[in-house]
Amino acid sequence: MADDRQPNKSRAGGGGRSEGGRAGSGRPSSGRPSTGGSGRPSSSGRSATSSRPDASGGAGRPARDGTKPAGKSYGDKKPYQKRDGDKRPFSRDRKDDRREDRRPPRSDAERTQDQQRYDGPEIAEWITGKELDRDVAGQLKSLPEKLGLRVARHLVAAGELLESDPKTAYQHTLAARGRAGRLAVVREAVGEAAYAAGEYTEALAELRSAKRMNGAHDYVAIMADCERALGRPDRALTLLKNTPRDKFAPPLLAEVLIVEAGARRDRGELDAALRTLENGPLTSRSRLPWVARLRYAYADTLLAAGRPADALEWFHRAEAVDVDEVTDAGVRALEIERSLPQD
Repeated sequence: MADDRQPNKSRAGGGGRSEGGRAGSGRPSSGRPSTGGSGRPSSSGRSATSSRPDASGGAGRPARDGTKPAGKSYGDKKPYQKRDGDKRPFSRDRKDDRREDRRPPRSDAERTQDQQRYDGPEIAEWITGKELDRDVAGQLKSLPEKLGLRVARHLVAAGELLESDPKTAYQHTLAARGRAGRLAVVREAVGEAAYAAGEYTEALAELRSAKRMNGAHDYVAIMADCERALGRPDRALTLLKNTPRDKFAPPLLAEVLIVEAGARRDRGELDAALRTLENGPLTSRSRLPWVARLRYAYADTLLAAGRPADALEWFHRAEAVDVDEVTDAGVRALEIERSLPQD
């Protein structure tokens, strides 16, 4: 799930997240990669259930308790429309029906599980679906009004729960996919929520599907971070190497650099990780969250490389621009100050 998600109006869900999340310690904890932030999306400014990559790169592994790479937003995926008279939620056409007829009948428990997945978790009454980002909502207009509204409400609910209850957020996106799985925006939402919930294999599959549908590169940082979380830093580096970066906006480029540096750390290449981050706009005058996250990742990598004095300077520089408090740079700086010899 590279490291700065920008706050927007409620993209996929009503509560837009800020561009950076609190940066964790860089050590794996909850089971999802992070970028040193709180896990909010930001690369494209829209976010379905956005997350970001580890800002600190962890100890060479994605920090499951930090932030993840930023994602897009719920907006350009179209829900699957059932055919008239088709009572089953996942039946796409008569050919599918014939295939299903050849399978052994499912037990009542199995049918119930499928129905529960299709129905999804309960949606709060206050969620109307109108909270959805305008761009995302526009991509749902190909659906019948009632169906589109149901999908929108699930996406908004997922966005609301993405950070506090990612597992339930993921279930909401699965319910949206059951109704609109042919829309790229819905597949993106599922991928982003799966990433937040620590379901990295599923996240990769969904985001690849979305990319095949719309050709977008918005989630390349999250996809690479998933490869890291699955213990495949080489694949993460290959994916990032083969992605054109010349037109990336600064937030997405920062996310990519953070994940790339994390993959280098996974391979024990601390010097290469530092060079990767030094190629980024560390001295940018912007005070947007991605700057704090990028500086935080650099400081953490300096610390891992045995350069605490330099790390202290960059933690302070990260804190200086972290107006949204997306990292814990101040806390990390204090820890280093206490550990350094006193004159």
